[in-house]
Parts: sequence; structure tokens; C-alpha cells
Amino acid sequence: MKEQLYTIPLNDAVNANDECPFCFIERKLEQDLMDFVLGSGSSYMESDVREMTDNAGFCRAHFQKMFDYGNTLGNAWILKTHYKQMIREMEKTFKGFTPGKGGMKLFGKSSESNSIAAWVHQKEKSCYICNQYKDTYARYLDTFFYLYKQDSEFPAKIAASKGFCLHHFADLCEAADSSLSGKDLESFYKMILPLMSENMARLGEDVSWLVEKFDYQNKDADWKNSKDAIQRGMQKLKGGYPADAPYKMSK
Repeated sequence: MKEQLYTIPLNDAVNANDECPFCFIERKLEQDLMDFVLGSGSSYMESDVREMTDNAGFCRAHFQKMFDYGNTLGNAWILKTHYKQMIREMEKTFKGFTPGKGGMKLFGKSSESNSIAAWVHQKEKSCYICNQYKDTYARYLDTFFYLYKQDSEFPAKIAASKGFCLHHFADLCEAADSSLSGKDLESFYKMILPLMSENMARLGEDVSWLVEKFDYQNKDADWKNSKDAIQRGMQKLKGGYPADAPYKMSK
């Protein structure tokens, strides 16, 4: 099947032979978004972009990554107008707040949450980078099943891969149930479940051998595939790249 622009990143991720192609995509998308928000293109100077970042804000994890990225002026511009937005929202929330106001109490707790706490919790869940990533990631899941159905070579490439991390595997299973049906759905699970079992066992063996290498009796034994077993083992269980250094702005 001839590659299209929208299929190239997914095929590249599968060809990378990573522990999870969607982790590979996730890292690239996040880095691209960091470059867009804070990079040399100075999108943070554009009023329409900063209006979106003002409203959505950023989660704790992405604030940390933005700090690590290293653009002091860009971060300051983003925080300057985001603070104005947050203060406006905070003052509006404070004005509408009545201490002790709530619904019926069930088991000693009010059925209505504290409006100030509810506002803070809502802002904590909101993140411009997370939102942009989720939208793009959803399209890659659709692309995965498009290729699975249309590209005769794609299922074999997945079957020969190292599988997926559990986090993205769950998303894949949910998407499969809505994207495939009948024999396609049956063949997908017939392929992917043994693939996951095999590769989870492989990671478990790598980690176990790493432990055994610390036994003095094995000090001269081959490391096999265990030298980076910790980071790969963590990735397989939760996703991401624990050993990655902070992503920084190119200067």
C-alpha cells in the first residue's frame, strides 16, 4: 500500500521496533507541541494562541516540562496573560461563593462540592498540551485501524513487533471494538493477545535476569538484554520513557 502523509508517522513508529509504537508517537507529538508553544517560532507571541493557553492552562507535568525546556521569555509571556485569566476566574468564583452552602448531606458529606474547590479541580484537569495531544492521538488510533484493514502488510508488522505498553494497549482494545467487527475483530484479538503475553513475559525475564546479574556467581555471565530492563520494564507497564533526559529548546 502506498504511504500517505498521515500514515508515515505511524509506520515510522512501528518500524522503530520500540516497546510501544504509541509511546514513540506520544513522545514525538509532545516534543512538537513543546516546540510550537515555546520554540523559535514564537507562537506564544500570537494573541490567538495565547488566548487558548490562557483558557486551558497547563497541567503540573507540562509546567515542569516547559520549565525544563528553557525558554524564560516564552514561559514568562504565557504566565503573564494566563495569570490575568486565572485571577479573573478566581474573583468571579469567590463572588459567587457562600460559605457552608451545599446540598443535602449524605453520610456526613454534602452532595454538592465546594464551588471554589470545584473550580480549582477543573483547572488542574485542563492543559493545552494534553488537549492538543489527545485530539491528535485519537486520529492515530483511527489510522492504526485504517492500516490494519487496508494495508495487507500492516497486521504482519504488528504481529512481529514488541507489542504495546499496557496504557496504550487498553486504548487500542477500546478502539478496536468500535473500529473492527466480525472476522476482523476476531483476528485482531487472536493476534494481539498472544503478542502482549509473549512480550510481557519477555520483559519479566529481562528484569529477572538483571536481578540475577547482581549475584556474584553471575558476575561474568552475559547481560543478555537486561542492561536497560528497568526503563523498558517501567515503560511496558505505564508508558513513556523513564530514562529520557528533559526535552530542551534547540538554540
